[in-house]
Amino acid sequence: MAKSSAARGVVFVHSTPKALCQHVEWAIGGILGSSVNLDWVDQPVAPGTVRAELSWIGAPDLSAKIASALRIFPNLRFEITEEPSPGFDGQRFVSTPTLGLWRSPMGVFGEGFISEEKLRAAMIAAVTQGNSLVEVVDEVLGGAWDRELEPFRYAGDGVPVRWLHQVG
Repeated sequence: MAKSSAARGVVFVHSTPKALCQHVEWAIGGILGSSVNLDWVDQPVAPGTVRAELSWIGAPDLSAKIASALRIFPNLRFEITEEPSPGFDGQRFVSTPTLGLWRSPMGVFGEGFISEEKLRAAMIAAVTQGNSLVEVVDEVLGGAWDRELEPFRYAGDGVPVRWLHQVG
């Protein structure tokens, strides 16, 4: 794979039951084309669960494939980021058991973008549904997902990170 077409990102498994660890590793390894052995540590925010992080380098849009593979696990909280690469926007995927999967385009500094279409739809929803513009824009920005995951993110300080490269 040419370096100019490579993307890089991080998979944050914020919490998963210990029984799913091997299944999560298999799912990610199947997408990356190599075996994955994550360094799991206890997640103090949700006793009985663990967390791990994995940095990756691979083809653009690999984050979407990883998100699709992980979203089948109902008790998994995860976040996947992909930095922009030549010809491709970055993106961020977030999933929680209660809210499901959310996606946003991401800029070079990690900021989320709202497309013109989503912003127009949010403004129309605010008017037609009687919601405040602040509420509908917060929804478009994934505010509920961020609020749910924030305690899990802070609990991950000091978690070891491993780099893996997609093969093939």
